[in-house]
Parts: sequence; C-alpha cells; structure tokens
Amino acid sequence: MTKLDTSSVELRPKLVGQRIKRTEDPRLLAGVGRYVDDMTPKDTLHMALRRSDQPHARIVSINGDGARSVPGVIAVFDASALEEGIKPAIPTSTMKNYYATPIWPLARGKVRYVGEPVVAVLAESRYAAEDALEHIEIEYESLPFAVRQVDAVADDAPLLHEEAGTNVIISREFARGDVDSAIAEAPVKVKATFRMTRKTAVSMENRSYLAEWDRRKQALTLHSTTNIPGIVRDILSACLNLPGNRMRVVAPDVGGSFGGKGSLYHEEILVCALARKLGRPVKYSSDRLEDLSATSQAFDELIEAELAVDKDGKLLGLRADVIGDIGAYSIYPWTGALEPVQVVSFLPGPYRLEHYRGRVRGVLTPKPPTGPYRGVGRPSSTFAMERLIDMAARKLGIDPVEMRRRNLVAAEEFPYRTASGLIWDKSAFHECLDGACKLADYPALVRERDRARAEGRWVGIGLASYAELTGIGSRISAAPGMPINTGTETSSIRIDATGAITAAFGISSHGQGLETTLAQVVADELGCKMEDVEIQHGDSALVPVSTGTYASRSAVLAGGAATVSSRVVKKKVLKAAALLMNVPAEDLDASDGIIRARSSNASMTFKEVAYAVYSQTGSIPREQREELAASETYDPYFGTACSSTHLVMVEVDPKTFGVTFRKYVVAEDCGRVINPMIVDGQVHGAVAQGIGAALLEEIVHDESGQVLTASLADYLLPLATNVPEIDILHIEADLPNNIGGFRGMGEGGTIGAPAAIANAISDALSPLGVEIDTLPATPERLFQSVRSATSKKPL
Repeated sequence: MTKLDTSSVELRPKLVGQRIKRTEDPRLLAGVGRYVDDMTPKDTLHMALRRSDQPHARIVSINGDGARSVPGVIAVFDASALEEGIKPAIPTSTMKNYYATPIWPLARGKVRYVGEPVVAVLAESRYAAEDALEHIEIEYESLPFAVRQVDAVADDAPLLHEEAGTNVIISREFARGDVDSAIAEAPVKVKATFRMTRKTAVSMENRSYLAEWDRRKQALTLHSTTNIPGIVRDILSACLNLPGNRMRVVAPDVGGSFGGKGSLYHEEILVCALARKLGRPVKYSSDRLEDLSATSQAFDELIEAELAVDKDGKLLGLRADVIGDIGAYSIYPWTGALEPVQVVSFLPGPYRLEHYRGRVRGVLTPKPPTGPYRGVGRPSSTFAMERLIDMAARKLGIDPVEMRRRNLVAAEEFPYRTASGLIWDKSAFHECLDGACKLADYPALVRERDRARAEGRWVGIGLASYAELTGIGSRISAAPGMPINTGTETSSIRIDATGAITAAFGISSHGQGLETTLAQVVADELGCKMEDVEIQHGDSALVPVSTGTYASRSAVLAGGAATVSSRVVKKKVLKAAALLMNVPAEDLDASDGIIRARSSNASMTFKEVAYAVYSQTGSIPREQREELAASETYDPYFGTACSSTHLVMVEVDPKTFGVTFRKYVVAEDCGRVINPMIVDGQVHGAVAQGIGAALLEEIVHDESGQVLTASLADYLLPLATNVPEIDILHIEADLPNNIGGFRGMGEGGTIGAPAAIANAISDALSPLGVEIDTLPATPERLFQSVRSATSKKPL
C-alpha cells in the first residue's frame, strides 16, 4: 500500500464517449492479424468442390476415378460416401405453414441451384485439388423449374423439394384494425409494386474453413470465418454426434461479414466430417467466383403495397402482399423466414398507424439461399414505406418533411406497439427528423434544388425515416420463429495475480471494433486502466453459451453483460482493498487502475490488491478471501429501438443517367455512444453499402437459372468515388430501462440509404412523371423509365 496526496487528484474522465483509436488496428495494419487462410497445420489436406452447373437436376451418376488419378489427390467424396455418422442440419421454426429443408454437406439425389456442392476433392495442395475437379464426370437428368418467384408460387409450378408438397414453405400475416374499410373510405390513396432485387455480401476475405481432428482427445476444432461460432458449434455437435466439450469453433480475425458469414454452410459440416474421417486437418478457402455464386444472398422481395391517408396527410391504413424469393433452401439457423417475414413486420416503420395488414409468402427457387444481410428485411420495408410516404405527400402537395412530422410516433406515446406487434420502447424519432433537416439546412437545399430545376437540371431531395429493433432480448428470437435463444449474452471477467484483466464474451467481432468498445466499458465500470484489459471473443469455448455477433446486438448485450460483470468484480476488489487499507469499502473509489480512500491519502493499485488476494500469505483472512472474478449474463428482454433519418440531394445526368450526390446527412439515435469514431465509421460503411444496394449491386440469374454476375466485373460495388461526404448528427436519447443506455447501430446505413436515394431520384425526375419502384436504380433502368414516361406524354 502506498501513500499519496489525493486532495488535488482528479479522477480520470470516463472512457465511454471518447474517440479512442481502435486497439485492433495495430496488428491488422502491421500485417500480423491471423485469418483462417493464414493457418496451414502439418499434413493439411486442401479441399476443392465440384459444384452444380445445373439449376435443378437429378444426379444420375458420379465418376471420380479420373480425379483420383491426378497426382497429389488423396480422396474424392460424394454424398454416398458420407452417409454414416452425419445428420443433417434442420432449420426448425415455431411458425405455422413452414417447412424446414434439411441441409447436408453435399447434394443428395439431386441439385437445386447452380453452385451447390456435389463432390469434394482432397489433395496435398489446393492446386492439385482444383485440377482434379475437371476430371470428375457427373451425369444429370434435367428437371423443370421456375426461376422467378412469381412463377414459383403457382400451384402447378415444378417443386424443388417434393416432400414439402409446395414451393411456398413460409406464409405469415400481420393484421390490426379493419384495413380494407380504412382504405376504401380514404380520400387519398397511393399504391405501387416495389422490388428490391437480389444482393450478396462481398467481404474482403472470402469464406474459409479449417478443421482439425485431435485423435487423443477425440475432439474437433473448426477455425471458421464465421460471426456465429457458438451457434455453429452447437449444430455441428448435433450433426456429428459430438458433445460440446469436444467440438470447438474458433473465429480468428475475420475480414468482414455483412451477414454473409452468419449462417451454417455445407463446407463447415464437410471439412469437419472429413477431418474426423481421415484424421488429418482439412482446409477449404473459397474464391471470389464461389463466394458470389454460393454464399447466402439477400432481399429479392416483391412488395405490392397500398397506403391510405386523409386530406391532412394522416396515415389511415396500409396493406401489403409480399413474395420473398428465399432460394433453394431454408438457411440454418435463421430459416427462410428471416428476410421476407421481417419485411412485413417492419413495414409500418416509425409511424402511427391504426389499420394494417401485411401478408408474406416465402417461395423456393433454384438459387442460393437467402440469409442474413446487413439490415435484413428493413431495407426493403423502408424502401416501400418511404416511397409511399413521398408519393402521398406529392399527391397532397405536402412537404415530405411535414408529412413525416405529422405521422411519426411522438415521445409521449412510447412505448409504442406497432401495427405488426413490434414494440418501440423509446427513441428520438422526431429529433432525428428535425436534426437532419437542421444539419442539412433543408430550406436552403429546397431553394438550391428549385434553382437547378429551373435551369433544366434533374436535381432532387429525398428523405427516409426508419426505426429498427436492436439488441433483441429473450422475448423474441432475432429471426421470426427461430427456436434458438439469441437474447442473452455472458461476460466472464477475471483479474489474475499480476493485476491483468481478461474479459471473455460470446460475441464474435468481424470489423466492428468490439475489442476497443468493450474494453472502454470494462475499464470505466471496473475503474482499471484500459490497456490492462484483454477482450476475448470469437471462440465457442470461452463462455457456456454463445451465439455471436449479428442483428446489432453486441454493444447492447455484450456491453450490458460487461457492465454487470464488471460491477460484481469491482465490488470484490473494493472489499479486498478495504481489508488491506483498513477503511470501509464505501470510502473507496477506483479509477485508472488505482483505488483511493476518500478519507485519507491511502491508495493501492489493482496489481497490489490482486497480489495480496492470490499470492500474499495472511494479507486477507481466509474466510474473507474470494476470487476476483465474475461471470454474469445480461438479457434486455424487449430489445431497444434505434432510429434515424437520412436526407440526401442527388443529381441525375440526362446524358449518362448516372447519379451523383450533392448532399448526404444522417441523424441517428444509437443511445449512449461508446466511441464516436467507431460509430461514425459504422455509419459511413453502412451508407456506402446502402448506396451499392440503391444504385449498383444486383445478383442476376437468367431464365436458365445461370448466374450472370459471378465476378466483380459484373457485380458492381461502390467505389470511394461513389461515396459522398457524410454529415452525421448523433442524438443520444435517454434509454432508462437498458443497462449502459446503449443501442445497436451497425445496420442503419443500409436501411435508410436505399429509400432516401430512391426518393431523391424520384424527386429529381418528378417533372417527367417518373417514380422509382425498383432498386438498384441503374443507369439502364433510369433510361428506360424516362423513355417510357416521356413517350406517354402528348406532343
């Protein structure tokens, strides 16, 4: 114990709220990050996959003899060689009118999309494995199929899964009030059919997996580019009949996911099964062609919607029918309901709405499964709802800002139950709208647009206000009907004899900066130095139950768990320090790694307390000594509402039909901001991704079921030159029922950007009578829309 004069010592400012540089970055920038593809243990076998080139066909025969003769090839496997010891993954659901398609490591009996894995080749090198693929002979019997969702829903459509008896394996309806009467009696109605086309997540790092079998322990370790290691561990344990303590899933440094690495893949089951079968490490790394043609995809929603309003712009009723193209399988664990059901559940948005009906059907088509994608469901629902709001405002002659202001849920109405049953606990709906308009100087933008329009330029302003449910607790699952509890998070925090602090979580960061933000939370709550805290994550063995990082949950749930566990450990630290300093525990403060007595000059460091507790004989009575550790679980139960308004000005080039940005503003409420620099980065990245969805990105399958966008020359991504300067306003609205006051915010940009951009383009082209109903609004689509609209006008 040391003595110092604390009368003039100020406690360190709180770390939460400060722009602290990411602690992950030094290793990543120095090139010493560790990714799955960096790992190649001794005797590793490399796996390559022969994938289906047929959209729907029966497998008549497979001959792998030619592949086996290639030098370096060790084995060739099809589904028949993996019948024993493997069970399929079944994406079960509590929803009615749902069919769970089983997921096997390789196609069994027939193939259902171009890119489905059929045969696995294992070789001493990846080159040999790849070379052997062309020597495999597969005979197919082509089967009929319907590639478009509007055709696949027909009663007489060819079936992808005969045992389901239908291609429509999901159907759901949300309803409140009497929407048909409300719309029939309304003085003003607008309706349209909207389409958000198919996308896919494009991470810097492709999907990669390495499985190692420990013969001594009879245990498997899977190194995976996943963001759900706990969920993958649990299902692999079931598929391979291994207890959880002999099945471990580790996600090392992961180069992005955006949802695409957040599901179970055939290849994960496959490398594990083959590593156990052969007793050697098995590694698979996909290339960009495979990622674009076989990684889970997103959206592909057809939304027929009608909105009724009164003459003052008050929303009266909304009804919608949605057909979601979910691809060939219901994805594990989220199920095929993940995307389409959330479209209709979030469609009412942040608005006050008494009468609503949303119907949805999820239909199987011969394409890769749809699954998690940043903003899942909400980009499509926000696009449709915000377009309807603007269409109604234009029909009434009401300013779009005022139209929203009249209908957003007000502060005194929280908690608010939406027409679909979601609960908005409390968020800054109006403050975000007003804040965005003030930051952008909306009146000046309107004047600038009108001047440009008078000059004959195609300039427009668009808004999008939305709300999302983040940090979802145990009241509902993160995916509709999914029976897996995704609403809790555990934090295990311990201080060792040297004073070093380790905090383990079930989350799995893949670019969010969670090692930094969680260390900020722990250091503040515990009173230690941030540099003394090590955050561990991405390992199914760290805590008893872990699911991962997805659905904007980690700051809320892991931050909450960190807060609870830190407070328990801090109480133990202060109790021990009180005994050592002979002062009441209530008289002690902890900050920056030092414990100080308010009534004296006495102080101790965390290191000194830890040494006394663990290593110093007789310092603390045996009956009062306790381990400086705690493991606590946090459940926010309902989850938290996060809201935002995006405001954008664009100009459309009448010669090229390209879209350029003149202004982009985001006002968002993500509660108490842990690290503004990281939050800004999340907003910038998500808006960039939303720009891609609005203007560029589209997975295209032709009528024969072949993918036409399997390279980055065809699947276009936004470049730095496509992304404008983004002005951001943080509104830290109070959240009293949430520990820490944190909200999730990692997905917002992808939700608001497409709708705001669509509204801005529609405004720019409104003198021509063009309304945007399909995204992305590519130059070709804009050209055709303008040509169609102008050809209908009288000369």
